[in-house]
Amino acid sequence: MEFFVTWLVTTLSTMVAIAIVPGIQAVGGSYAGPIMCALALAVVNAFIKPIASFLSFPLTVITLGLFRFVINALMLQLASSLSVGLFGSGISIDSFWSAVLGSIIISLAATVFGSLLGRG
Repeated sequence: MEFFVTWLVTTLSTMVAIAIVPGIQAVGGSYAGPIMCALALAVVNAFIKPIASFLSFPLTVITLGLFRFVINALMLQLASSLSVGLFGSGISIDSFWSAVLGSIIISLAATVFGSLLGRG
């Protein structure tokens, strides 16, 4: 059940990012795109992000944690590519800076939605 709540929160957060960030658009439908991207983002965050975070730890320390924004943006771009490639729907990201802003918006919105749903 926890997975589905997290998936819902991430889907809603992705919809917020699509609405706010000019360089992010839904691909394959206004509902299917965020749903599939949230699924791909869950897989990426579960399996690839821990490895990327571990390998980039020295750079994260040197930049006082700011490199985490880069890691989050790269994970969002990877999830976008995977969702469109595997499912035929997801999100399209125009630039790296759109991915950075999108990952910040998704994180903030997920915090808000999660607290509204009693998670966290």
